[in-house]
Amino acid sequence: MRSLPYLLRSLSRHYTQSQTSSPPHRTFLLRYMATSAEPINPSTTRLGWIGTGVMGRSMCAHLINAGYTLTVFNRTLSKAQPLVDMGARLAQTPHDLAAQSDIVFSIVGYPSDVRQVLLDPTNGALSGLRPGGILVDMTTSEPSLAVEISAAASSKNCSSIDAPVSGGDRGAKNGTLAIFAGGDETVVNQLNPVFTLMGKVNYMGPSGKGQFAKLANQITIASTMVGLVEGIIYAHKAGLNVASFLDAISTGAAGSKSLDLYGSRILKRDFEPGFFVNHFVKDLGICLQECQSMGLALPGLALAQQLYLSLKAHGEGNLGTQALILALERLNNATLGS
Repeated sequence: MRSLPYLLRSLSRHYTQSQTSSPPHRTFLLRYMATSAEPINPSTTRLGWIGTGVMGRSMCAHLINAGYTLTVFNRTLSKAQPLVDMGARLAQTPHDLAAQSDIVFSIVGYPSDVRQVLLDPTNGALSGLRPGGILVDMTTSEPSLAVEISAAASSKNCSSIDAPVSGGDRGAKNGTLAIFAGGDETVVNQLNPVFTLMGKVNYMGPSGKGQFAKLANQITIASTMVGLVEGIIYAHKAGLNVASFLDAISTGAAGSKSLDLYGSRILKRDFEPGFFVNHFVKDLGICLQECQSMGLALPGLALAQQLYLSLKAHGEGNLGTQALILALERLNNATLGS
């Protein structure tokens, strides 16, 4: 069976006029690649990664440790240096990275960043990707943008998967992230050897559905976090030992992943970001936009967005989402431990 790089080179030679290919022809090519290519493995598959921040750095480390050849790009070069020290190659632009890769992953901050690093006609990853290549955007972004990227990739005989993740910095470090995948299911299955290094992949449907699933996840987390910090403030004002209270509820119906991840951090005043307030405000804003389009009223989501927005207004946008406790403390003129 031919290797993935061989097939990519063959398609690049024989389908240089792919922009004029009919949609059925492109579909055939993409499905041929997904079903006929040698399975993804460290000896034949070259990976690229755009965005090496809090999440990306740990996710990349799993790929390097598994033996994959990895090329990385980050606008702040110092954030990529630990991965270069582990053996990753450093690219100067997303285009250059994609030219050296069979599969390009991205996890950046905002939809505008996604558009720039993937779709920019000069320096974007898609402009450098060979036919048969795959884009995997793991940023929490707009479902409509995921559909747009998929269409742009298809026009170049490439594939695109939207695969945002949940689990925070701890999930990224432990390789236990929940991955919400949207796009061609055959391509998602093809990517499974890489996804399993980072967590558990969940196929949610065609392009954009991965993003819709992640936004629903963020809506759930938002109200959960409000409930958690309200419970903490209430327990504090009632004179309870808050640490003992959190331990007591952790095994009952009020137990949650948010409690496990952030309860002790809140009590220690540890607001280091596993996920930035700024990015959560962005996510919740996208959720509200989608709700408006759907004609949905979700008051819990709106409240959580306003509370997180107040943190940003106080200059706390670069703190972790557990810093929500600060907003409740200000509302109630109370400080834990005082």
